[in-house]
Amino acid sequence: MYYLRGFKILAKGYWTSEKKWQGIGILSVVIVLNLLSVFLTVLINDWYKEFWDVLQSYQFDQFWYLVGKFSLIALIYISIGVYSVYLQQMLQIKWREWMTDRYLVQWLKNRAYYRLKLAGNDMDNPDQRISEDINQFVALTLSLSIGMLRQLISLVAFVVILWNLSGILTVPIGSYEFTIYGYMVWVSLIYSIAGTYLTHKVGRLLINLNFEQQKYEADFRFSMMRVRENAESIAFYRGEKPEFMGFGQRFKSVIKNFRDIMTRTKILNAFTVGYGQLAIIIPIFMAAPRWFAMEVQVGWIMQLLNAFGKVQEAMSYLVDSYANIAQWCSVIRRLEGFDRHIGEAVALKSEVDFVCADDVKLDDVDVYLPNGDILVKSCSLDMQDKHSLLIMGQSGVGKSTMLRTLAGIWPYAKGQITLPSENKFLFLPQKPYLPLGSLRRAIYYPLVEDKAQDDKLKEILIMCQLGKLVNKLDEVDDWSRILSLGEQQRLAFARVLLYKPQYVFLDEATSATDEALEQYLYSMLIKELPKLKIISIGHRASLMENHEYKLTLYSEGKWSLEKL
Repeated sequence: MYYLRGFKILAKGYWTSEKKWQGIGILSVVIVLNLLSVFLTVLINDWYKEFWDVLQSYQFDQFWYLVGKFSLIALIYISIGVYSVYLQQMLQIKWREWMTDRYLVQWLKNRAYYRLKLAGNDMDNPDQRISEDINQFVALTLSLSIGMLRQLISLVAFVVILWNLSGILTVPIGSYEFTIYGYMVWVSLIYSIAGTYLTHKVGRLLINLNFEQQKYEADFRFSMMRVRENAESIAFYRGEKPEFMGFGQRFKSVIKNFRDIMTRTKILNAFTVGYGQLAIIIPIFMAAPRWFAMEVQVGWIMQLLNAFGKVQEAMSYLVDSYANIAQWCSVIRRLEGFDRHIGEAVALKSEVDFVCADDVKLDDVDVYLPNGDILVKSCSLDMQDKHSLLIMGQSGVGKSTMLRTLAGIWPYAKGQITLPSENKFLFLPQKPYLPLGSLRRAIYYPLVEDKAQDDKLKEILIMCQLGKLVNKLDEVDDWSRILSLGEQQRLAFARVLLYKPQYVFLDEATSATDEALEQYLYSMLIKELPKLKIISIGHRASLMENHEYKLTLYSEGKWSLEKL
């Protein structure tokens, strides 16, 4: 029931969205094609009897007619099969596209990607859940559900045929005789139910094993991505050996779990293959008495074998698809967990009352840790008559957390904070973020790049002592790897000159520069943007030369404000 509830939650969105009619239309055509396909298999079943009876009676004049009839049916059957798969894949990509857009919006909305860590629900590899699990969910849901529908239709059609072919079986027991109508249908039913139950008992552990395998594979891949992203730091530390050991530990988990999957799959395959092979011989045993009694022709035998096979195939669908069902359940579990944790992260809201006005103001603001430990207690501050403020204090007292609170991304706070509108302030973290793409795009982030302003952009780069980059604006590369941290921080100052905010918040934004360059960058901001108000976090005493006021944070939530 857990997986059915999870499936309902995951599938409901698309099939109740504005795109539903498009999906319903494609799905309806796929269902009609599958109905036609089943009808053609019934015609082929009838053809078996005709063809083998013609062969048995040596009616050569009917031979080529029946070959032509089969060729026509086969041609139509193949065409229907091709377009059924094509339309199913079309529906798959449209459903996946809708789900991917929705999950990306959820992940980015209200900074849920950041709050997941704060809430302690930082799931393993959300990127994999969006890129791979959604695709698997849609593909498996369509293949399993359409396959199930096709087998149900086939079951109804061939049960009628098998019932008529079975006739009546009389079983003498002592002086009594029991009459069983359609006995082959009942044999097929009992055989399939028993096989389904035993398959579930044998293979149910595959659900958890598949879930764990996806997790271990993703962790192993992510550990290698971390090395690529931090290649220089690891090289300086000469950390190849511990990284190799870390890879080995994660890969051992991958291999160990996969061996468990192999063992369980071996047992499951042994059962399902044996189950399938036994199903071939059962109808032969049931038909043998009537054949040797010369009551039927070979055509009847062939039609019976085909009909019994189709009924057994339909009723054994869960047996044959168990591995895919196990995979489907593990994907549902992962996506349902993603949905749930995203909801918890979005619901994680602070008690801060944010007010929009021209200046920054804090009224009785408390900042604390997730466990309730206080960092800043009853802080009140008004920047209306202040041009610049430096926040200082020992490591761990909450300086960066204070800035996160002002940015609205730290939910563990309360009080009232007044801020300008979002387009009037800019936050610069200690390590700037440089998106993938051209250098121009990296500089303009989070603004949209504007090639028409290239002359101004080049002038700004020269002002930020990045003149060597003026001819590389169209080069596409991983600029966070190419540029040093000091160059990246200067690039962030270039963003300030492009953005022209009313307020700029700098969190150790010059930590990778020397004091002379730091002094130059602050002086440049003051000169180029005389109305700009600056709030900085730093440890260097030299920063005090560039600020009018200093807010010092102490332990146990204490703080003090003084004019420099």
